[in-house]
Amino acid sequence: MSERIAVQDSIENYISSVRLSRSANTARTYANAMNLFGQVLTGHALDPETMPIANLTEEPVIWVIRALKDMAPSTEQCYLTAVIGFYEFLAGENLAAVNLPRIRLLIKQRARKPGIRLPQFPKSAIETVLDYAAGLHLFETKDPTQHLINMRDRAFLLTLADTGLRVHEACNLRRGDIDWDEYRAVIIGKGNREAVLRFSRRSLQALKDYLRLRAELDGGSGKALAALPVFARHDKGSGKKVKPISTTTGRQIVNQRVREAVGPEAVGSITPHSFRHYFVTTVLLVSGNLKLAQELARHQNIAVTQRYSHLSDAELDKKYLEIFG
Repeated sequence: MSERIAVQDSIENYISSVRLSRSANTARTYANAMNLFGQVLTGHALDPETMPIANLTEEPVIWVIRALKDMAPSTEQCYLTAVIGFYEFLAGENLAAVNLPRIRLLIKQRARKPGIRLPQFPKSAIETVLDYAAGLHLFETKDPTQHLINMRDRAFLLTLADTGLRVHEACNLRRGDIDWDEYRAVIIGKGNREAVLRFSRRSLQALKDYLRLRAELDGGSGKALAALPVFARHDKGSGKKVKPISTTTGRQIVNQRVREAVGPEAVGSITPHSFRHYFVTTVLLVSGNLKLAQELARHQNIAVTQRYSHLSDAELDKKYLEIFG
């Protein structure tokens, strides 16, 4: 049967399976990687549109590695992960007799190792934004909707900074996920893994203030409160419906409040993920406990957490002066 299935058909089926189980960004990256895989085959006089998938060998992996040499090591790693996934898909569906251990060995021997990238974010600017956000509920406005937006944005920014939530996790958060008495929530995080999220007193209080103000809107939604999003849209397009904010809206909230708190020149230097960097770094600076930071940040690999253990230049300067004067 696999003699009738072309390589390109198998690629499309593989990408379809990725879209069902991974995020949209991951699916796009995998699709780009497989487009390159198809181009590499074509460059070696193999037409993916007509070549039977049963005839595919491990050799194209070497060709892909060569084609990736001009790209960043991190991009190379992402693309090769997609290629390995494709061969695993072929093996799992019994479409081709592939030697997975040999493929992994080829990649281990020939691919570059990505360098350690230190998380960069303007810590002092983030703290300025958080101070500004903490006072948004005090802003006077004649428009009730604008006041509701201020309360939402206050809760959103404080929650990002004090929990380490990724922006898509915050957007997907539901009222029923939160245990208000225990200051925690059970969420489905990165990689579809269940995780426990902990809230600070100020972030949980900001959430309560916002949701209390939203009570009439939530009550008229016709849905169970537990099913409603924690962070909702308040634009004209949403009307009286309670719809969750999108990740795009989450980024817009950050951009707007950064512009107001720090200035237009800072827009872009602080993103929703900057607050996650701030969270992990704060845990490390206060506790000095790498394992604790890993667990609270929900990093599967402690090597990711270790990137945050490097002190910034400003902190090194401060410690040097404390020692030597």
